[in-house]
Amino acid sequence: MRQYSNVIAAYSIMLILIILVGIFQSWSIALSILNYCLISAVMTIGANIQWGYAGLINFGIMGYTALGGLAVVLVSVAPVPEAWNAGGLGLIICLLIIAMMVISIKFIKSKFKYLKNKTLIISIILILGLILIRLISEPAIESIESIDPAKTGFLGGLGLPVLFSWIVGGLFAASVAFVIGKIALGLRADYLAIATLLIAEIIVSIIKHEDWLARGVKNVIGLKRPAPYEIDLQNSQWFINLVEKFNFSKLNLINSISERQDELSQLVINASTVYVKLCFTGLFLIIVISLLILTQRALYSPWGRKMRAIRDNEVSAGAMGKNVVKEHLLIFVLGSAIVGLAGAMMVTNDGLFTPGSYRPMRYTFVIWVMVIVGGTGNNFGAILGGFVVWFLWVQAAPMSLFLINIFTINLPETNEFKIHLINSAPYFRFLIIGIGLLIIMRYRPQGILPEKIVKH
Repeated sequence: MRQYSNVIAAYSIMLILIILVGIFQSWSIALSILNYCLISAVMTIGANIQWGYAGLINFGIMGYTALGGLAVVLVSVAPVPEAWNAGGLGLIICLLIIAMMVISIKFIKSKFKYLKNKTLIISIILILGLILIRLISEPAIESIESIDPAKTGFLGGLGLPVLFSWIVGGLFAASVAFVIGKIALGLRADYLAIATLLIAEIIVSIIKHEDWLARGVKNVIGLKRPAPYEIDLQNSQWFINLVEKFNFSKLNLINSISERQDELSQLVINASTVYVKLCFTGLFLIIVISLLILTQRALYSPWGRKMRAIRDNEVSAGAMGKNVVKEHLLIFVLGSAIVGLAGAMMVTNDGLFTPGSYRPMRYTFVIWVMVIVGGTGNNFGAILGGFVVWFLWVQAAPMSLFLINIFTINLPETNEFKIHLINSAPYFRFLIIGIGLLIIMRYRPQGILPEKIVKH
């Protein structure tokens, strides 16, 4: 128990801070912060597996997050029959052509290893295939995007339960990571970072510009979710009775029947929002705790010790007979799958898919800061980093406004300097986050909860 005293203390402080937000601001805001902290925690677990376990620098996190979000659209949204009738067949034919191209190239490379004109034949297959795909796909895509573009203009999805899309999001990210890993994992660390960042930009760019796939920058709204809708709760008698029971003493103080009914209606509206967010909190907690248990067991297993040995000295590990490339590919795929899962969770929580919000050059480094601040190589630290950085990111503006009001309490409300500071409160976020990170890195350079090597 003593070895986890720092973990308990750190998480207790975070829990107290979130409770204080609920008390002094609102429980809805507190639960929103908690839910995004949990989603960030899943992302940091994925990044920590790659960097903390194996030393792989993956700056393509936002690309896999976007793939997870795309999975929610392709799985949970109902199909658009008109769009499928207009151009669905053309796109299916294009997929078959791509599959035939891959099979043909693989067959030529395996069966005709010593063929002199092998490269020329493969080039011809690629060129002819791409020309054929373009000729078939362009009219099909135009037809699909012309079907009620204000509301649909895309193929839709499979209409399956949204929780299934979380699994598919992880599989999407893992599949793409496998292909990228096969190509890029042979690069040196700095080149790998650049390559993964550029690949993430490509993935996000494709999702943003291919309207037939997920409406592009027009966004997909009204996505399914694994929790009841607020309006349904507000019209459910059992929920109204529950809220009335919890607020019995408060409602009894109101003598007017109409005022009491208005107050009850407002309480029901507020409680419905909190209830829905609590449902998401429960689901996200199950995911985070499950991943924590699995990653902790993996970290201290023989496989985990092997990965740390490869991370610390690839040459020595290779000399001992370890397949470094294979293990790197495995860890790259696993970490990316978890990030894809987080992307699906985030879109489900928001209820909408907005490809324009995925900015690899900005948010990728926020996730990396979370991992480094929490403690690289420590699963508890990575999760805590997600909590700390996201909490600071959201609460920096309210904290700034609170401090400004305290320091300018003696100044009149019309004072220009006070007005300027209050209007600038949102921008103090960067100052507070910067100061916070500097303090953490000054006094805890290995992170709040640094990696601990358990000797067996």
